[in-house]
Amino acid sequence: MFAVLKTGGKQYKVQAGDVLRVEKLAADAGEKIQFNEILMLGGDNLVVGAPLVDDAAVQAEVVDQIKGEKVIHFVKRRRKHSSKRTKGHRQQLTLIKVTDILASGAGASGVKAAVGAGSAPVAAE
Repeated sequence: MFAVLKTGGKQYKVQAGDVLRVEKLAADAGEKIQFNEILMLGGDNLVVGAPLVDDAAVQAEVVDQIKGEKVIHFVKRRRKHSSKRTKGHRQQLTLIKVTDILASGAGASGVKAAVGAGSAPVAAE
């Protein structure tokens, strides 16, 4: 069984046991999290959400908080001015391991929802 989930503005096709590098999440290493934005479930019967699949989730365990590869941005401006600038960037990432795909019963699982590190805290309903 596989699922297509959405996190950090990107979509990932995952199966149980996959290890992913996703945008930084507000969770510590060893913590269990759950992705609730599931766009599609596949396997024996295909379920496509409109836009999301109701009551479906992907559970994962946070392995580590890491940094991505360094990206160098070099700017050389107009002639006769000899101005140059170099900027570097390393993206903050979270390494996760997918443990389970739930086709139903996501609301009653009791696992913390995955929230991006830059997001405002969501009030409990």
